[in-house]
Formats: sequence, structure tokens, C-alpha cells
Amino acid sequence: MTVIGARHHTTARRWWARAAFAAVAFTAVLLIVVAGVFGTLALVATTFGGVAVMAAFGYWFLSGRGAARWICLAVALLTPVAVLVMFVQQRLLWVVLVALAATAVAVACARVALDEGRRPVRERDTAPPKHPFLVMNPHSGGGTVVEKDLVRRAEELGAEVALLDGPEIVDVAELARQAVARGADLLGVAGGDGTQALVAAVAAEHDLPFLVISAGTRNHFALDLGLDRSDPVAGLEALRDGVEIRIDLGMIGDRVFVNNASFGVYAEIVRSPAYRDDKGGTVLRMLPDLLAEGGGPRLTVRAGDATVDGPQAVLVSNGTYRTNDLAGLGRRTALDDGVLGLVTVSVSSARQAVGLLGRVRERGVTQYEVTEAVVDSDADEIAVGVDGESLTVRTPVRCTVRPGALRVRVPRTRPGVPPPKVTLDWVRLRSLAWGRTPGR
Repeated sequence: MTVIGARHHTTARRWWARAAFAAVAFTAVLLIVVAGVFGTLALVATTFGGVAVMAAFGYWFLSGRGAARWICLAVALLTPVAVLVMFVQQRLLWVVLVALAATAVAVACARVALDEGRRPVRERDTAPPKHPFLVMNPHSGGGTVVEKDLVRRAEELGAEVALLDGPEIVDVAELARQAVARGADLLGVAGGDGTQALVAAVAAEHDLPFLVISAGTRNHFALDLGLDRSDPVAGLEALRDGVEIRIDLGMIGDRVFVNNASFGVYAEIVRSPAYRDDKGGTVLRMLPDLLAEGGGPRLTVRAGDATVDGPQAVLVSNGTYRTNDLAGLGRRTALDDGVLGLVTVSVSSARQAVGLLGRVRERGVTQYEVTEAVVDSDADEIAVGVDGESLTVRTPVRCTVRPGALRVRVPRTRPGVPPPKVTLDWVRLRSLAWGRTPGR
């Protein structure tokens, strides 16, 4: 198995993270050497006290009236002057200025290190399809297909549409293969991500362009392609004026996934009937109870020379999530980097479990970028959530990535993927600076 330990600017980001901590350490050492421990504490307390006074009186100035308002402004303006005079009297002004400069350097280095960035996606012009074939699920997304009149709009653009409106179970992959046999030169889906993945697999198999129409409930795949999730009609515009991009596909065994495959606690949540309509609420309600039960198969995850034994939740994603979100509700940094994101979580309390709904900050979390991961268990079969669909698979389960396997046709004009907002997360920064990467 191959593990990607440093790609694009991973090594550079590691050194930027170390530089940030070096600047913080320099600041602390400078203050202690010059002012002593108690002097440093007094210096910090004075600085933060001054900031607090300025903020409070500044707020009262903005919200007050009459003479009291102007008194508050005077106090807010005079507070930093008084603090500076105090530093000058103690001959510590130069220390404060150097410490502030070092702190600014630390923050700047931290932001560079934590900026995962996003390369501009490579596009190429291609001729519009002559025989597009689209699968549409009128039940997805609360009836978006019917509400937006997508069938008529697609047919007006020359597409053949297969509508999944019957009570019987339909093999959408077989529908797509039959369309290819009839001469379809583009396959597309207006429906959930699970259906998207099934048809995308057929498109990749025949090297045909694939069209995503955001008519599902969450439309995570459409989000990371830079499409407008609130306007599925705009997705159809790609049939007339579109460009083509190539992205990766994740594989769990021989099944394709476009977003993620989840094991353990989260896979059990996906099996809940309530999950489809209320993902976040279902996670919040079920996690503490599932963890308290402490049952279920014991998992083991192997990636390169790294082994994680007994995690309660495992997420393998097609590309890495930028928010480290176990529930897969965040955004991915890229879909064409040729890697899988691997997150394993071991938690011991309901508080930590609820914390998984947001940014992962707890201990027991490991995060890797890999090209292959194997999830094994002490059970012959385990539950897996694949793009929100619940499956049961035999162990061990091998997850891999197929770089550039899928051609995706997207509208030439679309919102695109906004650059990630870099927030200071010192826990992540510490992990980046000195955390272990599998394979190293």
C-alpha cells in the first residue's frame, strides 16, 4: 500500500507550522528573560486588561448617548496611552514591541501552514453531447425534479430521460449501460449522491462525460464540483455550454464512491431511517447511545505502516475534507489530487461524541492522506455507509483511489469552489508540525 506523506506543499506547510511555534517560543523566552516569570504575568495581564477596557468602553461609546458617550470614548482612547506610559516607566516598551512583532510573525506563519489552498481545476472545451442520457429521481431532494420541471427542460435540450417514479427497485447502473449500448455519449443524474456514484461508475467504465444535477438532499458532490446547489436548472446548461474536468473516484472493493465510505458508529447512523431527512440531527441523537452500548464489531484500520486498532468510527473520503468533519458535512480541498482522506476516531464520552459534529479537536483522532486503506474486523461482515447509502460488506474491506477516472461536464459559468477561510487552530497546527504521517 502506498501512502502519500508529502504532496504539493505538505513539507513546506510543516515547516511553516514549526516556524509559528518557534515565534511563540521566542516571545515567551524573551518576556521571561527580561521581565521574569512574575513580571511576564503582570505584563500579559496589563496588556489584556487594557484591551478589555478599550473594548468595553468602545462598545459603550457606540451604544451610549449624551455626555456619558464621550466619556467612554475618552477612556477608550486614553487606555492604550496609559498602558504605553506604564511600559515606558518600566523600560519594557521595546520588549512589548518585539513581542508583538514576534506574535504577528507566529500568526502569519500559522495561517500559511493551515492554508490548504485549492489549485484551479483544469478545464477543457469539448463539443456538446449529441445523445445525452439522464436518470432523474423525482423523490430526491423533496421533489426537486418535479418542482423545477427538470424532465421537460432536459428533453428540450435533447436529452433522453429515465424517470425513477415507480415503486419497484430499479438498477440504475443497468439503465445507464443500456443507454450506452443505444449510443448515449453522456450520462447524468438528477438525484442523490448514492445514485450519482452508481451512474458515474458506468460513465468511467466507458470513458464518457458525466453530468451532475443538484436535485438531491445535500448534494455534497455538486458542492465540491463548484455547482450551484440551489439551482439544478443551471446544471442542465452544461448540455449546451459546458466544459470538462477530470476528477478522482474512490473505490470500496469494486464499488465506486464519489464522496465517502464510513465504518463503525457512523455507518450505523446511516442505516437509521431518519438519517436521510435529518442527517445532522440523527448524528446528534444516536452517537451518545451507540457509544454507550460499546457493542458492534471491533475495527482495525491499516494504511501503509500505520495501524489503528479499535476505532469507533472510520471515514474514507474521495479527497480530503478541509474541515476534518467526521460526518462528511464539510468541503473537500480537491477532487483531483489522487488521494483518499482517512479519518479514524476513538472517543470515550458523549461529550466527545457530540464534538464530532463540528471541527475535530479531541484526542483519539488520526488523519491521513492515503492511496489505499484496509478496514478489517473481528466480524465476517460489517455495515458501511457509501455516499449515504447503507450496505453490508465482507471483511477485510479494501479502499483505493482511481486518479482522474471520471470526466465531468460542468456549466462554463458556475459559482466555483470558494477558497477556504483559514482559521487559527493550534491543535491542528501542532499536529501538522510534529504529527506522524503514515509511511514515515
